[in-house]
Amino acid sequence: MSERSVDPFGGRQPTGHERMTGRPWDASYHDGPAPWDLGQPQPAIVRVAAAGGFAGPVLDAGCGTGENALLVAALGLPVLGVDVAETALAMARAKAAERGIEAEFAAADALRLELLDRRFATVLDCGLFHTFDAAERPVYVASLAAVTEPGATLYVLCFSDDGPDTGPHPVRREELTATFNHSTGWKVAAIEPDRIRTRFHDDNGAPAWLATITRASGR
Repeated sequence: MSERSVDPFGGRQPTGHERMTGRPWDASYHDGPAPWDLGQPQPAIVRVAAAGGFAGPVLDAGCGTGENALLVAALGLPVLGVDVAETALAMARAKAAERGIEAEFAAADALRLELLDRRFATVLDCGLFHTFDAAERPVYVASLAAVTEPGATLYVLCFSDDGPDTGPHPVRREELTATFNHSTGWKVAAIEPDRIRTRFHDDNGAPAWLATITRASGR
């Protein structure tokens, strides 16, 4: 098979972000750290962990190179980090081995989580939701529902439109409440202003929402 005939998306449908950029997520990790790869967990996720917000088993959807998943795994909780970027997953596994932390990382499409055939008490979405376009969001919500039971908790940390120097794909608060609601089997418990640190913002990061969402029904 020639190099030109290789499918860079591995047979899956590219996401809206990938269609917009023309590059698969994996390419973001080929030439140095990705813009969102800090080499440490996001401060907002550190705070959630410190407050006891995670219960296992935990799914980190769109885990990248694994910093947030490893933070949670270091608490002694079973964690599965999934991503479509094989390069990022290899980095995550190497970090886990180097740090002596037990965590699982696997290639999976966040829009097809039902293929995992597993259930999780907590799901973390750090920087994934805002990459999906309007047509992908209902698919993502149904995908999350397939791996959670009523009472499960979902944390979404995403770029917000509230303030200057926003990140790419900023999300309005109303978009979160419209996506995660009773009709889709979810209940938004809280949406708080926060920050996301990146390599293209200063140390203060970019405006963000930290949403705490509960799986409300068996839909």
